[in-house]
Amino acid sequence: MSMTKEEFKKDFVEKLETKLGRSVEDATAGDCYYALGSLVREYAGRNWLQTTRGYRNHPVRQVYYFSMEFLLGRLMANNLQNLGIYQVCKEALAELGFDLNDVLEQEPDAGLGNGGLGRLAACFLDSLASLQYPGHGCGIRYKYGLFEQRIVDGYQVEMPDYWLKKEYVWEVRRADRAVEVRFGGEVEPRMENGRLVFEHRDYETVLAVPYDVPIIGYRNQTVNTLRLWSAEPAPNNYRFNGAGDYYKILDYNRTLELISGFLYPDDSSEEGRLLRLKQQYFLVSAGLQSILNHYKKRKSAPLADLPKVVALHINDTHPTLIIPELMRILMDEEGMGWDEAWQITTQTVSYTNHTIMSEALEKWPVEMVKKTLPRIWMIIEEINERFCRELFERHRLDLDRIAQMAIVAYDQVRMAHLAIAGSCSVNGVAKLHTEILKQQVMKDFHDIYPWKFNNKTNGITHRRWLLNANPELAALITEAIGSRWIRHPKELLGIIKYASDAGFQDRIREIKRKNKQALARLIRERKGVAVDENSIFDVQIKRIHAYKRQLLNAMHIIDLYLRLKDNPGLDIVPRTFIFGGKAAPAYHFAKQVIKLINTLADVINHDPAVRDKIKVVFMDNYSVTLAERIIPAADVSEQISTASKEASGTGNMKFMMNGALTIGTMDGANIEMAEAVGRDNMFIFGLTSDQVIGYYTHGGYSCQDLYNGDPRIRRVVDQLLHLGDHSWEKSEFHDLYYSLFVSNDEFFVLKDFDAYVEAQELVDLTYRDRKRWMRKVVINIAHSGKFSTDRTIAEYATEIWKLRPYEVN
Repeated sequence: MSMTKEEFKKDFVEKLETKLGRSVEDATAGDCYYALGSLVREYAGRNWLQTTRGYRNHPVRQVYYFSMEFLLGRLMANNLQNLGIYQVCKEALAELGFDLNDVLEQEPDAGLGNGGLGRLAACFLDSLASLQYPGHGCGIRYKYGLFEQRIVDGYQVEMPDYWLKKEYVWEVRRADRAVEVRFGGEVEPRMENGRLVFEHRDYETVLAVPYDVPIIGYRNQTVNTLRLWSAEPAPNNYRFNGAGDYYKILDYNRTLELISGFLYPDDSSEEGRLLRLKQQYFLVSAGLQSILNHYKKRKSAPLADLPKVVALHINDTHPTLIIPELMRILMDEEGMGWDEAWQITTQTVSYTNHTIMSEALEKWPVEMVKKTLPRIWMIIEEINERFCRELFERHRLDLDRIAQMAIVAYDQVRMAHLAIAGSCSVNGVAKLHTEILKQQVMKDFHDIYPWKFNNKTNGITHRRWLLNANPELAALITEAIGSRWIRHPKELLGIIKYASDAGFQDRIREIKRKNKQALARLIRERKGVAVDENSIFDVQIKRIHAYKRQLLNAMHIIDLYLRLKDNPGLDIVPRTFIFGGKAAPAYHFAKQVIKLINTLADVINHDPAVRDKIKVVFMDNYSVTLAERIIPAADVSEQISTASKEASGTGNMKFMMNGALTIGTMDGANIEMAEAVGRDNMFIFGLTSDQVIGYYTHGGYSCQDLYNGDPRIRRVVDQLLHLGDHSWEKSEFHDLYYSLFVSNDEFFVLKDFDAYVEAQELVDLTYRDRKRWMRKVVINIAHSGKFSTDRTIAEYATEIWKLRPYEVN
């Protein structure tokens, strides 16, 4: 949109006065944020209406992306940029006496996601709208996010993340679009007019109320929708009568509201698992009812044509119940027969698998599903019977193999198997990950349905992670090659001609220096630690998990610290190790790793013998906003997962795009990054996925033998038992020590240790040659456009969802 500063100031002052009853002179930064958010939503509102109307009035196919997470981060800066009024807003606010940066700081990070799964979903929504594809998100409006992480005495402490304590300016409540979702009760089959029907009785009803968030495309008229569902008590849904039941009703209402209360309830208890199952069904039932209600308002739109107009995509296994729920609606409410309903379902649903980790391939106890979702259980049971019969009669599989592939077996419902059987497409998220799915984890299914399997390598939205997060670098790129890269990210390749240009290198280095200065100030403010901006900023920010191997990073730091203690004159480039990430509340190992990192920080940062050489910082409460501060300042990107375990990764792409060099294994999208930039422009180390899988399959690795035979490894590992020599609490990390040996070093931390240390030494040597280092930096940035979600979404749209761009007028 186009507007002058004077027009913006007039609108803004009017919004301050009419919405908040505040004058410019009395307004706080918080007032400005709410007024600005309301104004931006108003600016986008006309296009939002036109987009919705255009999709309704024209036979365009739309995708609905179901995900338990949408890690949006802050939206204000992104929305201003996409509307094309960021600079006008900044200058206008300055003339009114406000700093836009102060205003932007008022926005909370929406507590709607945790890790890469949710951030990918958010990036997808941005690219869908920016490429003018008809596509929407469907999620849950969690009252509380995962948790607010605090570090107390080095330990992670979880606090409630009540991100909705103030008004969320981007959402619009649509109470008139509420639907009911049913749990429990009994299902009675009976014949009616020669047809078998199913009556659901004595069920518990939850009201699903939608809150819509506009998703604004970049400099176009498209505004798609993220619909978030909130669980509320349904009117007259009480099983209590008589005096004294008022408080029972209140307690009952609170239990219903818990369905949208927390992101990822603790599933270590039966109660937590039940709540998570309810959340998943709540999402898919509410979303599907809404979509079908909208579809049926179309003129001449028979349900048999649903696959021509609607694509339903499930992001990992969490929304897999969309398959039996769609079957239920088509059969029980629309009167279809099984075969017709199944054909529509399997043509409409597609599935992305995000993991090969067995614990993440969800399985639900049969009894829990049967009791909580009785009609859904009946449909799942029938799907399983027909699926197993097909495997036996059509594909001539033996009973053992059928048992391995069954959707229901060993008293469990296997959600990944249901997702594959009931969808038209199954995709992995990196070439290696997809091949492992096809040849290992899902091999039996790939043998039967090879046409379903395909790869869609993940991406990131370059508009947020470069244009917004690193504006000076973005401006330099635009100066060098023009602005077409913002809409066509592959054109970032144009800067490759400057890879050896000393002047261009110097300017990028100066931008990096400013970003490091800004991060150093933030670290000092939050952690009280002074870090050297001229040191190498070595960063590992991601969910804390054994396979992501923060422990390997920490062991290298221990090794480096011990070498410096042995030889204070050791010639190294000063290094600042920066960590961030949350551990699941019940994940003891991960929480111990956080304690280890903070203990290292406490000792090393206070040791005058080494503190000018190395520093360690753990940035608590990692979020999208914090990532936007850290990533542009990073020199080294730690992507060191055990080969074969990381499906793709997207943090690796964000760092690459901002000029950090990757030290990593040949895992996930690291492989495709290496193919793009060349291995010489990354620091690759460690076992390959074939070697890892070979050890898992055939054995042959003994971490005890390695420990006994490698003095350096033994010395570092022993520090986990004997840290008292360095003023650490003795025996603090027994559990980490024994975890390596009890599981025979399941994630090959010791096996890869020497190779990792050698790669880190190469990082040190390379960084000393500034021209060589900067050439690698430019090459990485130039090739990062390949990893934009614009590319990813275009592939999904054309190859899976069959979408065409729709230009909103």
